[in-house]
Amino acid sequence: MVLEHLHLHHFKNHTGSDLTFGMQVNCLLGDNGSGKTNVLDAVHYLCHTKSYFNPIDAQNIAHDEAHMLIQGAFTRNDQKERVSCAVERGVKKVFRRNDKAYDRLADHIGRFPAVMIAPADSVLIQEGSEVRRRWIDSVISQFDREYLTQLLAYNKALNQRNILLRFFAENRRWDSEALEPWDAQLVPLASSIRRKRAEFVERFSPAFEETYREITNGAEAVCIRYLTKVSEDNDEFQRQLTEAQGDDRQLRRTTVGIHKDELSLELGAYPLKRFGSQGQQKSFLIALRLTQLAYIEQATGVKPILLLDDIFDKIDDKRVQALMTWVAKGDFGQVFITDTDLQRIPSMFRNIGADVRVFEVERGEVMQHEFEADAVKPGPTTLEP
Repeated sequence: MVLEHLHLHHFKNHTGSDLTFGMQVNCLLGDNGSGKTNVLDAVHYLCHTKSYFNPIDAQNIAHDEAHMLIQGAFTRNDQKERVSCAVERGVKKVFRRNDKAYDRLADHIGRFPAVMIAPADSVLIQEGSEVRRRWIDSVISQFDREYLTQLLAYNKALNQRNILLRFFAENRRWDSEALEPWDAQLVPLASSIRRKRAEFVERFSPAFEETYREITNGAEAVCIRYLTKVSEDNDEFQRQLTEAQGDDRQLRRTTVGIHKDELSLELGAYPLKRFGSQGQQKSFLIALRLTQLAYIEQATGVKPILLLDDIFDKIDDKRVQALMTWVAKGDFGQVFITDTDLQRIPSMFRNIGADVRVFEVERGEVMQHEFEADAVKPGPTTLEP
């Protein structure tokens, strides 16, 4: 899959950028705050229906503007596809594929896969279990439509059950029988979701561990473990829900279920968060994302777009060089990379003969440069903002 063209209108600091990309490596270079990461985020928007950095759509509209528009032209399995996202303040977001609006945004998920590697990924290690659950859900949903449908149904039933628990508390009453219809929905959904998560981690982990060894030259052993208290047996999980009603009543929320699952990220036999250095944590996240990309491609037959944002942050040159070597092989299809150094990334591709396009970004304006073997020089093509 390749993104050939991107148009941005009032998206963050881009007033009206038009960019034509190469099929392999696209370098977006400029100072911090110039708008280069915003280009990557726009690609993520078109692929995932939302921003990678800010899920509130209206906050991605340029200041003092009423609306924004992102449009992209893809080639997917030799078919031309047009995707657009229009957001107006106070109005529901409109997402279109080939000029036809989606009834449900969930129908778009997985069709145009993309994987982002960014400094913000550190939340997967530093923040709570909800972030890691979102990660595993987002990956599985890219290739398993049934999983996404079940997850949406589970979250809807869970929300209704929690509303009922708060109603009981606010009105000083209790009716366990009123919970039974929601339990009847949650039990089979939780069982299926639990199974698919466990199967995913079991298949994903060996490939992830191998990827980590390759980009670190076997420096350390790593591990991902899936932790859940949800029983595989429906009757047993129903018993768990019943036994937890006392805690549910006191805390006003459902205290057992797959919404409490956790992923344990480990370096050796120890928690990565506590014992991993910044470089080790960054390498862990890069290996996680690269394995994610390969896994999605294997599951869907579509090669995802790889988005690399500020990969030099908190990672040593040796690990960066290992990553660039992987990218240079061409195994990842189309790649987008941002950096603050105008020469560093282009020089890494100087002798590999890859299809490289270089763009300099300044204050939301984008200029394409010629990529040459010995230097990066301004080219004749200027892309107006």
